[in-house]
Amino acid sequence: MSKLTREEQDILEAFEAGELVRAADASDTAKRHKDYAEAMFRKDARINIRLSSKDLRGLQKRALEEGIPYQTLVASILHKYVEGRLHEDR
Repeated sequence: MSKLTREEQDILEAFEAGELVRAADASDTAKRHKDYAEAMFRKDARINIRLSSKDLRGLQKRALEEGIPYQTLVASILHKYVEGRLHEDR
């Protein structure tokens, strides 16, 4: 097993001691995240897009850091933007 950070160790210890309680809106949050995941992985359309080589390499590098295919990263970014959860920092 990988080494846990101090925060992760504290959480694990609290869980094992039965000190954690479920948030009041936990079921709503779980359902919302389940809906997000289902929408994200439902692939029923195809697009073609032209990008600069530099941008493509950047996307591939970020995807590699996240441990996901770059097409999945692009789909995630587009989904978050459409849902209004991706904003440009100014």
